[in-house]
Amino acid sequence: MSVFSGLESAKTRKKSTFREYTEALLIAVLLALFIRAFVVQAFKIPSGSMMTTLLIGDHILVSKFRYGIKLPIVDRSLIDWDRPKRGDVIVFKYPQDPSKDFIKRVIAAPGDVVLIKDKTVIINEKPLDEPYVRFTDSRVLPAALSPRDNLGPLVVPEHRFFVMGDNRDESYDSRFWGFVDASVVKGKAFIIYWSWNKDGQLTLDPERCFVRWNRLGHLVR
Repeated sequence: MSVFSGLESAKTRKKSTFREYTEALLIAVLLALFIRAFVVQAFKIPSGSMMTTLLIGDHILVSKFRYGIKLPIVDRSLIDWDRPKRGDVIVFKYPQDPSKDFIKRVIAAPGDVVLIKDKTVIINEKPLDEPYVRFTDSRVLPAALSPRDNLGPLVVPEHRFFVMGDNRDESYDSRFWGFVDASVVKGKAFIIYWSWNKDGQLTLDPERCFVRWNRLGHLVR
């Protein structure tokens, strides 16, 4: 074999190896984009509106196919096999600014009648059992001053949902800006895969440590 043929063979092998790596990388990127668009997406909790269910610094995974298959960007549903139910913790585009994602709990579904009386949520004339709720303000604000503690009754329209934060006195939700349209729902939160406490310490105490080890793997309920 001549020197030229040997060099040519080496170049061919180098191009082949480069092509294999490029194709593998391209496939990996496409697969990651597909999973993010249609299967599961990661989100970080930036505020305390869902405390103590979700804390600032919790990183969660959201199932994007829980309610069906939706085209990304245009928010057009291809297949719907379920819809958010009362009690589901969902991620959605904030109705007043679609560039932002919000996470809240579904309190009422289409057709439900919502009434909030002195902080108590009443759905279809029955008080809602809410073991997850946290109150931080003992005051009860009148409806004329704020919809926080007294609101309604309101009928939830078709294809809409009434959502609220679990940290009830410190949540900006449907009481203030209205209903969430089904088309902007991104998915259902289902697990905490990481939790970081920026004000933590170098300690073995899981409540005060930088990493909240005791929260990893917790299902979102």
